Amino acid sequence: MASPISASQSTTLEDLESRSGEVNPIASADSQMAKIESIMESSENLNDYIALLKPRVMSLVVFTGLCGLLMAPGSIHPLIGFVAILCITVGAGASGCLNMWYDRDIDCLMARTKNRPLPQKRIHPDNALAFGLILSVASVLVMGVVVNWLCSALLAFTIFFYIVIYSMWLKRSTPQNIVIGGAAGALPPVIGWAAVTNSTPLEAWILFATIFIWTPPHFWALALYRHQDYIAANIPMLPVVAGEKATKRQIVLYSIALVITTLVPYAIGMTSLFFAGFAGGLGLVFLGFAARVYVSPLPKDAMTLFAYSILYLFLIFLGITLDVLWMKM
Repeated sequence: MASPISASQSTTLEDLESRSGEVNPIASADSQMAKIESIMESSENLNDYIALLKPRVMSLVVFTGLCGLLMAPGSIHPLIGFVAILCITVGAGASGCLNMWYDRDIDCLMARTKNRPLPQKRIHPDNALAFGLILSVASVLVMGVVVNWLCSALLAFTIFFYIVIYSMWLKRSTPQNIVIGGAAGALPPVIGWAAVTNSTPLEAWILFATIFIWTPPHFWALALYRHQDYIAANIPMLPVVAGEKATKRQIVLYSIALVITTLVPYAIGMTSLFFAGFAGGLGLVFLGFAARVYVSPLPKDAMTLFAYSILYLFLIFLGITLDVLWMKM
């Protein structure tokens, strides 16, 4: 009869692995999966922080700031120009982040915003607040030290206006929130211009006026399409307070004012007749979409105007920048 193996002679699987140098395939697979999951979680968290910066909104803001910088008379060192645009980018992202931090209570009530990182609790509000404040302070200080303090002051005012005046006050208190609040989004080309000249002449404020007057018809078109969201969140957007008909009438009126504003650069000799024709053609299309919104009961027509308005502003600023650069030659 064979004698039983004593406890001292027993060998665990781990002992065998350590002695033989072999790896337990099951433990190895678990370890690799844990590493992959950790990487995926880090990637998702990074994507959430990027989402806080509102990159799609930021891109148009940065583009208009770059246009202002390129149109300004004089020259700027390429590195300083890069820093100026970088600071505008970071400042715009910081504004978006702080806006999401403050609006997290209403974002969870609206279909358009309920999947943002804060309503979904993928980022703690304190972390979002710290992230936004650090980016805000850094962008303003770097702009002042590297570029000039006028740019820094304008950037600081832009962030303050968007967060305190628009997000914390106007947005929840008046249907004119977008009209007044649009000043924040209209300042980047002025900042870009000031980066080169350390001044803000009439030409820079015409660029400001273009975005300022563009903002209401652009955003009210979206508000018409998403008016149920604003009802759910108790936000006094114009379609909710004044009704669809009044909103559509305001869209048409602001659209007319916008087209006229885009022709002012030619009237003061800032651009050539070519740009006036280009802007006029784009404006007629804008007015056509606005007129369709006015007579149509279909929400999709409002969304069509909203989509075109983004392309419109991009083309207007691209056209005026190329025209001014051509006239400089």
